[in-house]
Amino acid sequence: MATQNDELPESVHSASMIAYRSAGLGLYGAVIRYLGMPLEKIALYMNSSQVSGDNQLRQAIRLTFQNGKMGGRSSFLTPYKVVGPASGIVRVVLTVLCDGHDLPGGGQSYEPNDGIAPMPYGPQLMEEVKNEEASQEESVDLLITLKSCSKIILVPAIAGMVESAVANRAEVQRYYGIQKFSQMEAALNWNPISRLCGPAFLANSSRNFIMSSTSFVITPILYRKYYPQQEKSQASLFWFGLGVNIFVGNAVAITQQALWGRALDYAASGDSIARNIHYKSVIQQGFAKDGRRAFFTVPKWASRVLMNAPVQGTLPWFYNEVLPLGEETVLCTVNKVYSGVVKPSLKKGGGSYSAPSVANAADLNAKIATSPTSE
Repeated sequence: MATQNDELPESVHSASMIAYRSAGLGLYGAVIRYLGMPLEKIALYMNSSQVSGDNQLRQAIRLTFQNGKMGGRSSFLTPYKVVGPASGIVRVVLTVLCDGHDLPGGGQSYEPNDGIAPMPYGPQLMEEVKNEEASQEESVDLLITLKSCSKIILVPAIAGMVESAVANRAEVQRYYGIQKFSQMEAALNWNPISRLCGPAFLANSSRNFIMSSTSFVITPILYRKYYPQQEKSQASLFWFGLGVNIFVGNAVAITQQALWGRALDYAASGDSIARNIHYKSVIQQGFAKDGRRAFFTVPKWASRVLMNAPVQGTLPWFYNEVLPLGEETVLCTVNKVYSGVVKPSLKKGGGSYSAPSVANAADLNAKIATSPTSE
């Protein structure tokens, strides 16, 4: 049944949904990540060369609350003192916002007509995969399969790089501290693009690629296709997403987190204030000093989980179950603004306006998940 929101042009409808989903993810991630700043600092130290030997977790906790120096005065507020202009709340918002805009779920409302099915989103995750649909997926030709696989790989990879371009410099600043990082930037004298990306960008974007794939590709596909239909619910999606994040995503991403931390230590060591990172040397030094423990241990993984799981692990649940609840309200508001302000101005200026056809409106509504309460 058509609603008043069907009067919106497809471009306005799609842009509104993208903006709403991205902003919702950004604000949610910002609040949770900022509250968990001590956990982030502990994970950063745990996955660096600044802790070694026995009781590494205890060493990381001391470094976190003592301004990076062993001994001295401790304060619970110490981790928050490294949040400067480059790593403030706006950076955190933009980081998660990139996930919402660039990943397959976030782009569902503007899927091109290329024969590739959009990623499942919202109430679609609760639907039963019918036999007809499964047989259609099996009969898809080779070209469509290759395009689909390329999209599944490239979209999280691009999202990871965009997220790192927004957030890596901020994370590096939180790791070094505001004053030390400023001195290192001055010593390195990089070009504007390199300064924007920050040190250890490659390891950071690799980690983000893994986590983006886990939250927005692996979790929705596995849950929709293989989770028992009779057990599907908001609660089960929450715990399933959290479990996949902890035991799959973080188990792999911890290696890249450790590489990132050791690369930053490498950049800050040597005879000069700062030096460029040579990843081969970083890896060789790590294995020479700690063996495989340099890049994966259970305490390293646990610290990464404590830092990351509250945000990344709950994103699939928040994205697919909470955000759809407000979509109808957002579309109604946008429709009022468009009908009362934009549309009259287009008519005054001589612009033409044509509402989407009923068929197009139905197709668009099928692509964009609406609130479960409106079904």
